[in-house]
Amino acid sequence: MIVNFSISIILFLSIFTSSANADASLSVSPNTLKRSGDNVTIQWSDVDSPSNLDWLGIYSPPDSPHDHFIGYEFLNASSTWTSGYGSITLPLTNLRSDYAFRIFRWTQSEIDSKHLDHDQNPLPGTKHLLAESEKVSFGSAVDKAEQIHLAFENKPNRMQVTFVAGDGDERFVRYGEAKDMLGNSAAARGIRYDREQMCNAPANSSIGWRDPGWIFHTVLKNLNPAVRNYYQIGSEAKGWSEIYSFISRDMYAQETRAFIFGDMGCATPYRTFIRTQQESKSTVKWILRDIEALGDKASFISHIGDISYARGYSWVWDEFFAQIEPIASKVPYHVCIGNHEYDFPAQPWKPDWAASIYGNDGGGECGVPYSLRFNMPGNSTELTGTKAPLTRNLYYSYDAGSVHFLSISTETNFLEGGTQYEFIKRDLESVNRNKTPFVVVQGHRPMYTTSNEVRDTTIRQKMLEHLEPLLVKNEVTLAIWGHVHRYERFCPISNNTCGKLWKGSPVHLVVGMGGHDWQSNWAVRPNHPDLPIFPQPEESMYRTGEFGYTRLVANKDKLTVSFVGNHDGEVHDTVEMLATGEVISGSRDDFKSSDAATAPAPVEVTSGSKDDTESPNVQTVPSSATFVEKSEASDGSWFVKGAGLVVMGVVLGFIAGYFTGVKKGSSARNRWIPVKSEEI
Repeated sequence: MIVNFSISIILFLSIFTSSANADASLSVSPNTLKRSGDNVTIQWSDVDSPSNLDWLGIYSPPDSPHDHFIGYEFLNASSTWTSGYGSITLPLTNLRSDYAFRIFRWTQSEIDSKHLDHDQNPLPGTKHLLAESEKVSFGSAVDKAEQIHLAFENKPNRMQVTFVAGDGDERFVRYGEAKDMLGNSAAARGIRYDREQMCNAPANSSIGWRDPGWIFHTVLKNLNPAVRNYYQIGSEAKGWSEIYSFISRDMYAQETRAFIFGDMGCATPYRTFIRTQQESKSTVKWILRDIEALGDKASFISHIGDISYARGYSWVWDEFFAQIEPIASKVPYHVCIGNHEYDFPAQPWKPDWAASIYGNDGGGECGVPYSLRFNMPGNSTELTGTKAPLTRNLYYSYDAGSVHFLSISTETNFLEGGTQYEFIKRDLESVNRNKTPFVVVQGHRPMYTTSNEVRDTTIRQKMLEHLEPLLVKNEVTLAIWGHVHRYERFCPISNNTCGKLWKGSPVHLVVGMGGHDWQSNWAVRPNHPDLPIFPQPEESMYRTGEFGYTRLVANKDKLTVSFVGNHDGEVHDTVEMLATGEVISGSRDDFKSSDAATAPAPVEVTSGSKDDTESPNVQTVPSSATFVEKSEASDGSWFVKGAGLVVMGVVLGFIAGYFTGVKKGSSARNRWIPVKSEEI
């Protein structure tokens, strides 16, 4: 009797599910898209007994297994979902394959605590399929050039162009100094990488792997300096892209302009297996504003490691390049390698002291997408020790106006006696300071930080031991790092001691606030390690958890770096380094011209209370501030200010305090952003 009853229940549920599958419908519009970023609207109806766990799966290729979606959204994102119908509109990126959509029913009892995404949230179950859509295609656009980005070449009268297309047929870049006269042509060479060249999961798994398409590269030659050049990509057989433009490089430019940040990542219009970086859209938005405001003045971008945060989910690289194309097709986009592009268990250089530092942060990519999707100046390479091709774009240098830039790798051997160390040494010793009075060194992991990032302690010690003497001896002006997802500016510093001049004591900046929102805490007070009390050390002149980027402007006399906050697109910290060696902290500059700096009135600063956490305002440093100023900006959920430490109370073991964080000449409003994780 019980057996018969159980069978009846199973049959009933089977009939119910089949009925639901038969009744629910799913449609898409349009069915053909023209390029990445075009919207598709997914509509459903007749979903019986809607649940807030009903979800929409996004698939490419369309025949992927149910659990191999690239992303998903819950149906309750639609305002009408409780009525059994609704719609979601998403921009799609061209993955050189069709898309399809499926809706599923997922129940509370089916939540699997072991099947989790990167944030430890349960991934949706695929047991009950309700409906499937027809395919969405990019049609002939699948073969059009996309993901276009530029880079300097070793010779200053050249520009590198890299892009992706759906097949390996020959493509060209035609270019010239007028839109209607693209009389020059450069053939582009296509290459690709395969799943077997990845080192570990998820990069080499069926879930993480997607066809990366063909990556094309060419060099535009014989460019006149400081001239707008127009270019178009394609072929007669495959069709031509729209016309883009850039300002060619000028080795003797009176001014240098750059946008510098790290750890940006990208946003996806859907949930996926890993955390994506919604704030990265603001970083791109404000930089695009600045590029357009510059008009015919040249600039470039430097992204200091942790580029896309794909971590083995290959389509995230496509999302990243689609997101940066509006800026990277206009100005050179330079990169340094970070842990999330490269690190893998079998990487060839992993000394005993680094065993706990270099893990599997690259998600099994072992530097392959980074090496082939970018083309930087120079020719640095390292063997991977696997089937993967050589790791490229590790260390290189170039001149831009009055500044010599040197990019290094903190993920491969940088110790004295190694190939990279010798390159750094020769490069710094050969700089012509009459031509480039300022020298900027860039790398991913920081040499200095007041973040409580304990795991990297040993690598920082090795950098101080092996690299800092080179920076000091060769009078590096500025060292810029990422990895820690905050902005922090140090005094001119060497051997952990503040100096008066940058000559012999480079200024260090941490600029890992480009978009990734997993934060490590600031270092705690040594005598209170169990309390959330984070004093700002003397060497830290300004620090904040606000997202944003930096602008660098230089001429022969002065190099200025300004921190721009994403919440308002305004400057919130500035430091000036004079050719004489003097460092001036706190003035605001006009990015359009370093010769005509202006100082807008500072934003009003209040004393701070818990109610202020709802306000995104960040302190603007007054132009009258001098080198001795020190400030700490608004960045989160509690406040620190005053002449001494005052304990305000204890709530469930959480202690908030006010402590001295302001030097003479500053009026700081101090807030902290919530710490989500120690992962960086």
